[in-house]
Amino acid sequence: MTYLWGGMILVGIIYGAFTGNLKEVSEAVVSSSGEAVSLCISMAGITAVWTGIMKIAENTGLVAGIAGKMRPLIRFLFPRIDPDSRAGRFICLNFLSNCLGLSWASTSSGLIAVRELADLEEKRRKTGAGGQKKGIASNEMCTFLIINVSSLQLIPVNMIAYRTQYGSVNPTAIVGPALLATAVSTGAAVIFCRIADRKERQL
Repeated sequence: MTYLWGGMILVGIIYGAFTGNLKEVSEAVVSSSGEAVSLCISMAGITAVWTGIMKIAENTGLVAGIAGKMRPLIRFLFPRIDPDSRAGRFICLNFLSNCLGLSWASTSSGLIAVRELADLEEKRRKTGAGGQKKGIASNEMCTFLIINVSSLQLIPVNMIAYRTQYGSVNPTAIVGPALLATAVSTGAAVIFCRIADRKERQL
């Protein structure tokens, strides 16, 4: 991504210089930089509020209660993981954050979930219970990553905030299309993971 974005910026500057629009390029850089800072400040406030709400929900036991309701889903997606384990709880928290469209707020829980999954895989290797070779992601880690990226969103809070920031007449109009698109992508991700897991077990 570094090379991609760096290359796009470099091509834009070179093109602007050759076409005599270097002044416009410079003005665009300055205005865009200011707009980016303003947007980041707005999104930081929104993310802080929702992250705080999720932390309160975690401390009051609401997350644990919802995670309990999600046990069948966790067992289906991660059959080798105890839904009540630390990894299972943080996977649930990550899924809940993503369902609310809080992709920024779900980053911390996602990182902890992956670390816990890596620890479980290490324990399997040490006890001789199977597992992937060191340095190779486990099936559970791949499944979690794919579902996390597909990100089913019931309420795309971040997108609503973006649309509000840029003066959309109806910021919540994105809810229906976002729900449909992410439901399809998440469904495809789940089907792919189940097929891949079944094929590996047959080998």
